[in-house]
Amino acid sequence: MSKGANQKLKLSYLTKIMLAKTDEEHSLTMPQIIEELEKYDVTAERKSIYADFNDMTDKLGVEIIKEQIGKETYYYVASREFELAEVKLLIDAIQSSKFITEKKSRDLIKKIKGLVSEYQAAQLQRQVYVQGRIKTMNETIYYNVDDIHTAIGQNRKIRFKYYKWDIEKKLVPRHNGDWFVVSPWALTWDDENYYLVAYDDRSKECRHYRVDKMMKIDIVDEKREGKEIFQNFDMAAYSKATFGMYQGKKEWVHIRFPNSMCGVFIDRFGKDISFRPAGDGYSEIAVDVNVSPQFFGWIFSLGKDVKVTEPDSVVEQMKEAAKKFMENYI
Repeated sequence: MSKGANQKLKLSYLTKIMLAKTDEEHSLTMPQIIEELEKYDVTAERKSIYADFNDMTDKLGVEIIKEQIGKETYYYVASREFELAEVKLLIDAIQSSKFITEKKSRDLIKKIKGLVSEYQAAQLQRQVYVQGRIKTMNETIYYNVDDIHTAIGQNRKIRFKYYKWDIEKKLVPRHNGDWFVVSPWALTWDDENYYLVAYDDRSKECRHYRVDKMMKIDIVDEKREGKEIFQNFDMAAYSKATFGMYQGKKEWVHIRFPNSMCGVFIDRFGKDISFRPAGDGYSEIAVDVNVSPQFFGWIFSLGKDVKVTEPDSVVEQMKEAAKKFMENYI
């Protein structure tokens, strides 16, 4: 048998064929495998393909299963680095993430489909819904994230312009276009958005910024500040205490609620919270939260049976917030 032009790439093409065209429900016979290789201008004999299958298993971790059905022998990839259910989970995360643009969502999903066979990829296509989702329009966000990680790794500050939407649906700079100079320490998700958590040089406190609203990021040749704050920083606790990533004074707040609503508070604050009986089918918790209009809104959304009971200062703030809200409807 004459050699094809791409013989040196035989193992690579064979791996590609088996990953793309076989899975536990789809397999190829040896003649079909040889035919697929010929499409890449590669010739092969059965014996050499058997040896390649061994190399795929031993060197690449791609296990090939041999299955006899009647008089015919079939071959397929037994397992993959990512299972189909895991790939579906990744695609769901990309679809729901607001910070990933529609264009980039499609590009990422296309690449992820390469982790499964073409038959499984066809199944995935039926669950892909990107158009019409609320997505950011900042295509540079991926470079922003890379720059932030680089600055953190180099222990350097960054500067950037920070933007907001105006009534004309245009992004306009905050603070008259002044540079924001901060010490980046972490990146976190909240409500499907991506945030930078940093030490603000001017206010000398922890702040967070929407990454998709950050533009023109530069790494500054100055060492980061705020190490003493972030040395024992608990990102999980910070996320639980902050509602909608809005700043507010941290307070130890007591909340009373019907026992039937305990799941709402477990979902928000985790299973480590302690419930104290409050009588008549009610319980109470004490949690550390950043008191803000968003926190008040969350409490209001839970209905009249949920009540902040302490401290008095927060109770008064809630009364004032409720009063001002009602004035819009009087």
